Amino acid sequence: MSAPAQAETVYSILDFKDLDGWAEDDHGAALEVFRNTCRDMKSLDWQALCAAAEDQKNPRAFFELFFRPLLIEDGKDALFTGYFEPELDGSRTKTARYKYPVYGMPEDAKTASQWHTRREILEDGVMDGLNLEICYVDDPVELFFLQIQGSGRVRLPNGSYLRLGYRGSNRHNYRSIGQEMVRRGIYKPHQVSAEVIKNWVRRNPEDGKNLLYHNPSYVFFREVSEVPADKGPLGAMNRSITTMRSIAVDPKFTKLGSPVWLEKDGKNPIRRLMIAQDTGSAIKGAQRADVFFGTGDQAGKDAGRLRDPGRMVVLMPIQRAYAYLPENVQ
Repeated sequence: MSAPAQAETVYSILDFKDLDGWAEDDHGAALEVFRNTCRDMKSLDWQALCAAAEDQKNPRAFFELFFRPLLIEDGKDALFTGYFEPELDGSRTKTARYKYPVYGMPEDAKTASQWHTRREILEDGVMDGLNLEICYVDDPVELFFLQIQGSGRVRLPNGSYLRLGYRGSNRHNYRSIGQEMVRRGIYKPHQVSAEVIKNWVRRNPEDGKNLLYHNPSYVFFREVSEVPADKGPLGAMNRSITTMRSIAVDPKFTKLGSPVWLEKDGKNPIRRLMIAQDTGSAIKGAQRADVFFGTGDQAGKDAGRLRDPGRMVVLMPIQRAYAYLPENVQ
């Protein structure tokens, strides 16, 4: 049987008046976030726009003058979810309370096509003697979800923080624990959330541990000491991301650093200019994005409730936007 045909990617240039809620947004807040990463965009047109952004007195006029809204569609329904930076309690040394290690990446895992599975890493002692323990935390369930998010920070006993960034993985495909719980008949699809999964695993320690092994993917971290506690975690552009202004996108369709107009429908609609500053393994498609909700438990609860349709429109430099139109594509 032949593989299904890939849907054609369709590009449409819109007018700013076509963007629902555009006039009501805080364009100055978006411009400030844009400045954080635009200097890392290497193309000459983006560099020129970054220079022009430095002394703007009218942020809305800046975006309307130098950009055009480009709607990119690949045949898949739009889906917007949320992510956050977990905050765990831990210690740099192992104690009776803090006994679950957060690991750096082994050398042979960096080059292997697939390294050991989650179960093998946690049960077969493959990390013993490698001295890659960055710190220890007090909750293996929160550590599992830290790996799903890919970054976080650890509150140390003296009140200071240790920030963790994504270093790499064992290159096994991520498998959804929520979907597995639905398959096993434990919950209905609409009942599953991160908090529901955490509570079930804690109520059922042995079955819960084996349930988490259903996901063979394992993430390794690095200490991100250059980011102060009052700043957001590092995104894919290696710059701090900003609560409710940064999104993770699929860079196959949306260039990192681009402004993106988000129209999230559903409960608590969002109409906001965001900046594409991050990526994620589950973020695939032209109309797929993950909204960054911030750090800590409340941000996690808010992010976990988001799973809505809508539309996203990328703001592109004018000449670059028109180059995507069919008559200009060779």
